[in-house]
Amino acid sequence: MSINRRNMMMGPVAFPLAARAAALPKGGAARSDDEAYWASIAAQYDVTSQVIQLENGNWGIMARPVLAAYERAIERVNRENSFYARRTMEQDLLAVRARVASALGVATDEIALTRNATEALRALIEGYTKLRPGDAVLYADLDYDSMQGYVEGLRARRGVEVTRIALPEPATWQGLIDAYAQALEANPRIKLILLTHLSHRTGLVLPVREIAALARARGVDVILDAAHSWGQIDFSFPSLGVDFAGFNLHKWMGAPLGVGIAYVRKARVRDIDVDPANGVGDADDLQARVHTGTPDYAAQLTVPDAIAFQETIGTGPRAARLKLLRNRWVEPLRQVDALQILTPADPRLSGGITSFRFKGKGSRADNIAIAKQLLDEFGIFSVHRVGVAAGCCVRITPALFTTLDQVDALAVALRKMAARMA
Repeated sequence: MSINRRNMMMGPVAFPLAARAAALPKGGAARSDDEAYWASIAAQYDVTSQVIQLENGNWGIMARPVLAAYERAIERVNRENSFYARRTMEQDLLAVRARVASALGVATDEIALTRNATEALRALIEGYTKLRPGDAVLYADLDYDSMQGYVEGLRARRGVEVTRIALPEPATWQGLIDAYAQALEANPRIKLILLTHLSHRTGLVLPVREIAALARARGVDVILDAAHSWGQIDFSFPSLGVDFAGFNLHKWMGAPLGVGIAYVRKARVRDIDVDPANGVGDADDLQARVHTGTPDYAAQLTVPDAIAFQETIGTGPRAARLKLLRNRWVEPLRQVDALQILTPADPRLSGGITSFRFKGKGSRADNIAIAKQLLDEFGIFSVHRVGVAAGCCVRITPALFTTLDQVDALAVALRKMAARMA
């Protein structure tokens, strides 16, 4: 597409993906096993041919039309510089917030743009004002390392006690609810819980709605880490009943690297401190709770294109496809004695991510070696994960461009490795 003066003077909607949606494959009611349809989606991605890429949890590859929109945004921001940034970009970024809010099912003033979920959750955890010396905060072994660190930092920052629990393994729906209920019963001083919707370590999905409800009944708030859930599993965020959450848009929503959001229910915004770097800030402006410095504006301006691309597929079909890819390798291997699958068969408790460990191989070194063997011998790229109370593991993360042949190759490789260990 040529760049002319009219395009230069328009906002991010100058190149709307929605206007080109007719050229993209449509999802809607697409079946998870319609291989022709999913091949047409996979064709929208440029993926390395050096390996079978089964480590897609770090960040997501942009689809071609999203990458093209990002390149155009980079060109514009670079070309127009502060002439754009200091005059009209603020309104364009407000439109981005509105688009994200609409997709999430919340109000525009209930979200703030951040550079990632970590930045969003730091603002929420460290800025939460309702804690008093002697109160307690709860987190679990499967929570993200940085979030654990921010919660632990509340000891000095707020003078609180910090309680850590290990989530049950193997997990069950009720067992997870009971684990949090028992922690609350054991320590009535708990006033805040960090919950991870979908664990980056094992792929375990928590029954957030139920845990948040039992917490609310005790006057306890929840801060939700939803870095991996939005775009990976099918859920309605407002139905979860949480007032504070952090999200990534560059993992499963397919935006460029460097975009996340913080969510705070409007009535609760004053329960989060204004970031000191923003001065006194606006007492009712959620964006004042985050100070990012200069972010990648082009990445933020591309978010509507990423959402539009994902909406051509649909939340249900996308989640179902990722679940099919996961089940394709996981379920046949549950009967392999040497192998432990760390996410349960209950479909409510998993998405696309699933981790495994070989019995007796729970150290960090063991799992680094296992991931290395998968790569060196079988050409399969994965990643080891640490921090699980029951032992380290290897994480497998398919994406929409992953094929059945690729997950079948993983299953064959793991069977061979298990046979050798046996």
